[in-house]
Formats: sequence, structure tokens, C-alpha cells
Amino acid sequence: MTDAAALPGQPRGGVLSGPATPRAVNVLAPNASAMTLDGTNTWIVSEPGSELAVVVDPGPLDDGHLRAVVDTAERAGKRVALTLLTHGHPDHAEGAVRFAELTGTRVRALDPALRLGDEGLGAGDVITMGGLELRVVPTPGHTADSLCFHLPADGAVLTGDTILGRGTTVVAHPDGRLGDYLDSLRRLRSLTVDDGVHTVLPGHGPVLEDAQGAVEFYLAHRAHRLAQVETAVEDGFRAASEVVAHVYADVDRSLWPAAELSVRAQIEYLEDHGLI
Repeated sequence: MTDAAALPGQPRGGVLSGPATPRAVNVLAPNASAMTLDGTNTWIVSEPGSELAVVVDPGPLDDGHLRAVVDTAERAGKRVALTLLTHGHPDHAEGAVRFAELTGTRVRALDPALRLGDEGLGAGDVITMGGLELRVVPTPGHTADSLCFHLPADGAVLTGDTILGRGTTVVAHPDGRLGDYLDSLRRLRSLTVDDGVHTVLPGHGPVLEDAQGAVEFYLAHRAHRLAQVETAVEDGFRAASEVVAHVYADVDRSLWPAAELSVRAQIEYLEDHGLI
């Protein structure tokens, strides 16, 4: 068994559900799969001593899970006052409308189609609720509408699917674009260097206690995969499915459809930059 401290980002061991930082509590959704890892992390974020809480990514349309989120907040003496979405994939956002019904909250997201209420989310927005401060960080790449939320008081960032607690994420072509994703990773790296971010609160998998190490690992991984795809294309593997079978031969075949999306994004990037 590998020591967790040696893994990228230093994933925290133990139970995933429960308190992660002084201001963030995770309620794990029961939707574990090869793509969602242990399930979707639904984050309840609030200022200590405040009666108001913000929920990030209510998760799938699972009434038991959504009620568990409300119950967890209420047991802590909190009322959910706002719902935020990191992006629109169903495992994060499908339950948002039902959750809004249960809590009477607005839903704020980058994509207007996902919002309930007039307010969206964008670069530079700062969300305040009961003394809590969350800063919106645009991080397109996994999807065009992907956002992260910087929690400066805890030196943490909620990353949705932009950085996972285990493994790496998919650049979901054609909506996701590799160039955007690399820029987003560099934006997150600047948070770790300049803004004191040391903890990743991901959309799936365990909390990471070395945010900078996680970002550097992701950047190195992307550079390595891009070089592999470039070589494969130069060697005559033209179709994305052929590149996947060649480059991702050591990866579980059930993940190949997702890998093909990333390969399509990488081929597009290489073509746009005149590299193939």
C-alpha cells in the first residue's frame, strides 16, 4: 500500500463525509462509479457561529441525499440560504431544482440555464453569507461553465471536477477545451503561490492537503499525455479511438469513452497550435 503522503496532493485518509475544514463539511452522495469515484461531494460551507450556510453542488437527483444535506446543516444549527454550482454535469447539478424546493434557496451558476433566480456567477464575484466569504474563480476546461470557489479564511478552494481528490479529470470535448483547462490550472496554481491556498476540497474523492502539489501534478500529467498523443498521431494513429487504445492501454477499458473525450480535446489543441 502506498503512503497517502506520497500521493499527488497528499490526500487525506479516513471517512469522506463530515467536517473537512473549520468552514466546510462534506455530505457524500451515494452515486459511486468509475467516473464519480466514491460519489459526489456536496459541500456545506458556513462561518463558525453563523446560522446561515451555502451549499455547493447538491449532487444527483436523489431525495435521500438531498434531505441528508438539509439534515446535516440543521443538526449543526444552520439554515441553507444559497445553492451554488461548480458546473452543470448531472452528478453535481441534477438535484439542484429539487434541493431549491426543499430549502427555498436560489441557485447560482455560470450557465443561465442552471440558475434559479436572477443572479448568476462570474469572474470577480464575491459571495458573502453570514460572515462567510467565497470568491468565484472561473476555471473552464473540464466544461465551459466550470467554476471553483476560493474560501480564503480556510486557505481552501472548492474545485468541482477541475481537480479531483484521486486520479485526473476529463476534458469533456467539445464543451471542454484543453487550452482553457491548462490556463485554469495555472490560475489555481497562482492561488497556491500568491493567496495561501493549501487545501483542495474536490467534487469527488478525498480532501487534498497539498494544493500546489496537486496542481503541479495535473500540469505535468497533461503535458505527458499531450506528448503521448502527439507521438501517437505522428505514428499514424489518426482516429481518437485508435489513440485511446494505444495511449491508454493500461487504463480500465470502462474509462475509455471518457478518455476519448480528452484525446479529442488534445488533438484539437495540437491542431490549433500547428503541432500536428
